[in-house]
Amino acid sequence: MFTRPHGAVLARRLREPRRFLQVVAGPRQVGKTTLVRQVLDASGFAVTYASADEPTLRGREWIEQQWDAARLAARDGGRRGAVLALDEIQKIPAWSETVKRLWDEDTARRLPLKVVVLGSAPLLIQRGLSESLAGRFEVVHLPHWSFPEMREAFGLSLDQFLYYGGYPGGAPLATEPRRWARYIKDALIETTLSRDVLLLTRVDKPALLRRLFELACGYSGQVLSYQKMLGQLQDAGNTTTLAHYLELLAGAGMVTGLQKFAGDQARQRGSSPKLQVLNTALMTAQAGVTPAEARADHEFWGRLTESAVGAHLANAAVTGACQLHFWRDRNREVDFVVRSGRSLTAIEVKSARRRDTLRGMDAFSAAFRPNRKLLVGGDGITIEDFLAKPVEHWVRG
Repeated sequence: MFTRPHGAVLARRLREPRRFLQVVAGPRQVGKTTLVRQVLDASGFAVTYASADEPTLRGREWIEQQWDAARLAARDGGRRGAVLALDEIQKIPAWSETVKRLWDEDTARRLPLKVVVLGSAPLLIQRGLSESLAGRFEVVHLPHWSFPEMREAFGLSLDQFLYYGGYPGGAPLATEPRRWARYIKDALIETTLSRDVLLLTRVDKPALLRRLFELACGYSGQVLSYQKMLGQLQDAGNTTTLAHYLELLAGAGMVTGLQKFAGDQARQRGSSPKLQVLNTALMTAQAGVTPAEARADHEFWGRLTESAVGAHLANAAVTGACQLHFWRDRNREVDFVVRSGRSLTAIEVKSARRRDTLRGMDAFSAAFRPNRKLLVGGDGITIEDFLAKPVEHWVRG
């Protein structure tokens, strides 16, 4: 049985005295429910599990019903107590206020009930946490699956990982690329947009948000100003709307916009973003090319390779392991700038479509004096070796 390392973190926390609500957050279809069930099955606790991802309407009364059942189990469990797991919690209106009230009641009574909540859209969950549950929770971030995880669980080679990305549900379809692409578009992209973003967040221009997602997939790895995006999208929106929609797509674990590193937070926020997919499957499924066609197109394969490196870094940033930026000054550029604690690392990716990767690195080094400079690909660290190790291995001082 394959178990992600995040499961060990959750298991350890559940063995501790009741201190914090445990929140398991991540994009759709990265195995949140499977991981939590594996941990709970092996925990020895009495478990109450319920999911809000069902057709019937859910509300605070539903949370209270599940909580009361778990309270009975906790009382029967003595000092050991019990665990309540609530899945797809973000689909319940005002869920955080109800959870706060019930959690505080149990804290006052010293009831040994431990609680785990799961959700598909990190941004939506985070809003509820920050609004109501400050000081009461810890988060287990589940990012997209890494190359070592996909290799160990499904036997994917490097080229297969670059093309098929890190969605475990799609791995069994790797021998049928067309069918795999339909699965990614129908079961992941469309479901995430319609159920995790449009259904749960106010979006005045849903067609613009969808086109922005497609644009970000097509331009992954490239810096694009919001004005140029508006020109490409041919919509009457504005830059503020685009920035907001890009934030929603990042919160849903799909694409993000990296900000320019400048040593100045205000300048970072105001810069043109570098578009970056969080899973290369989103690029290839949208592009409509087979693995053989993708590999034969050197330009596309180079962008795919760079995006895989960027996704590896961006998923680490989501978990809080580092901060991720890019850098550009006129025609000089560094692909990725990673800050981890006090350590600053500059990373260049050399692919078939890139020739000169040194001028930007030299200029960045003169301006910011990074602790480490890495070349990935070409004569530097191999792509396979870089993706095979956690980001912390490369960027910590």
